[in-house]
Amino acid sequence: MSCWETVQKYAFQSIGYGERVLPRTDITLCDQFTLIGSGMIMNLYFGLLAVSFGFLFANALAMAKFSGGPVTRKAAEWFIFLFRGSPLFIQFFFAYFLFLNLKGVSPVFGPLSAAWLGALVVLFLNTAAYSGEIFYGALLSIPRGDMESADAYGFSGWKKFRKITWPTMMRLAWPAYTNEAIFLFHATTLVFFSGFPVWRQQGDALYYAKYIADKTFNPFVPYPILAGYFILLTLVVIWIFGVANKRLNRHLPQAKRPKIRYRPKMIR
Repeated sequence: MSCWETVQKYAFQSIGYGERVLPRTDITLCDQFTLIGSGMIMNLYFGLLAVSFGFLFANALAMAKFSGGPVTRKAAEWFIFLFRGSPLFIQFFFAYFLFLNLKGVSPVFGPLSAAWLGALVVLFLNTAAYSGEIFYGALLSIPRGDMESADAYGFSGWKKFRKITWPTMMRLAWPAYTNEAIFLFHATTLVFFSGFPVWRQQGDALYYAKYIADKTFNPFVPYPILAGYFILLTLVVIWIFGVANKRLNRHLPQAKRPKIRYRPKMIR
């Protein structure tokens, strides 16, 4: 079988299209690149949606913790503490069994026990907590002069937040938020190793890399391929967030514009 035929069979394996039976013997290098690349579709799905919705919720958390009433402020603080204080792997584990019990209560909760929704909810809540703390720190760091200037120009309420507070918060938080987004994409590899089952061998990139390593008894080929895919993904994320960072800092002198620097976290 040619490499092109392999691509046709397994390129969309992770989302249920093409050959459903994975190769068991004579796994070629093309098989490995195709299967692991197919799994990256799931990693992108989890990462893109979690970052998108988590960004919106993180803004709400930061504002609730910064200027909300006693109830909303405490709720935001405890939510952030809970998801930042416990390992993501454990969150996946407990969430799956919680969703499984809810499924027994009502079939309405059935989709939550599937990785495509249940794991996405966990990733969304986790990144919202981390990002919310980043945005909260940025709010505390807004220069007093910016707020005084806004008051002097007569800005108040929503106009002040939209024109001054939120753009300044984003500008200050963006480098740290970029690292959080990168780590979230890396954290998507935990989905199928923490409780959520693989359905019809439709997993993510790490699932296929482990499958190949188990079948070939050689982890030194699939795992470097997996790392290569994620390095490319990281470069793309850095580039996209770098473009946004330039947009946020376009009014500053060139020498004062902060640059995006990737700082990997050793532990979540």
